[in-house]
Amino acid sequence: MKAMIENYKNIPGKHCGTTAMKNLLFHYCGLELSEDAVFGLGSGIEFLHIRGENIDPAVVAVGRSITMEADAASALGIDYTETIEQDNDRAWEVVRAEIMENRPVMLTGDIFFLDYRNYKVRFPAHRFVLVGFDDDKKIAYIADRVDPAPQPCSYSALRESRNPDSGITTLNLWGKFHGTTMKNTMVEAIKTAVQTTSERMTGRDNISEELFKTAAGPGTVISTGLEGIKTFGSDIRLFYERPDVARLAVYISNCLEKFGTGGGNFRKMYAEFLRWADAVAPGLIRPDAVSLAEKSADLWTRVAAMLEKASKAPEKKEAWADIGDAVEKIFETEAELFE
Repeated sequence: MKAMIENYKNIPGKHCGTTAMKNLLFHYCGLELSEDAVFGLGSGIEFLHIRGENIDPAVVAVGRSITMEADAASALGIDYTETIEQDNDRAWEVVRAEIMENRPVMLTGDIFFLDYRNYKVRFPAHRFVLVGFDDDKKIAYIADRVDPAPQPCSYSALRESRNPDSGITTLNLWGKFHGTTMKNTMVEAIKTAVQTTSERMTGRDNISEELFKTAAGPGTVISTGLEGIKTFGSDIRLFYERPDVARLAVYISNCLEKFGTGGGNFRKMYAEFLRWADAVAPGLIRPDAVSLAEKSADLWTRVAAMLEKASKAPEKKEAWADIGDAVEKIFETEAELFE
């Protein structure tokens, strides 16, 4: 048995989740939104600081929320759900059945195991879309953000990516559109999104922390939002004490700037969303919001560069103190923005 969704339009983008959701919203609902708009409508801005000796790498910094894709649909009033499936065999059967019904499916997994990407480090919660399969060849066809053409991925690689035996796993999470109607106005969607973002960054909504506890397993310490930034800034000052400091510094630098963040730890994307939102709903966004988001983006880019430089001489304590100071400025800027 084999099947392929021929009419799925995969437009590449700068971030995996917004690319996948943007293209799926167009496919199912006919909505033409920018990646930045999808990101902001999904309350995508977050900060998660994750530490655990049972995960690899042992320290992770994530600049976006776990639930951005589902939250974007919710804000728009579109019937879309995401489901965890712990049984690997059933996890494949349910998404395979969707393709047989000509419905592309949102998937999540660790990009490290996807054989068509040839990634060198672990990076969980990557988003991509299943658009086809071939049982004889044992190949799934994936729409990913880097190429408009479907990418062949072996069944074994896809299975390991979706629920690896070690490290952080998203437990075969997959997303399905149950309807195609947008029930909320765009102004209502923006209001909901901005409110949710503020609540998460200020600690009034800690859904990301709760979900990551499930994904990361016992012994992992997680802090989110402004509190996560503050904890990250404190921890980074002592990085020179870690035996894996050089590797971690490069990894976190890439997480902040290069791994599909759109630059500035997703803050550039959020600044563009705020600019768009102000045009759609004049007066809803505070006048200095865009400039504060842009300032934060620039600071995150600076921290990424400082981490890259510090990785080459990790024994210099003063370099880590300087990075901690820079993160403190980010905390102050984002506290002003989100509170």
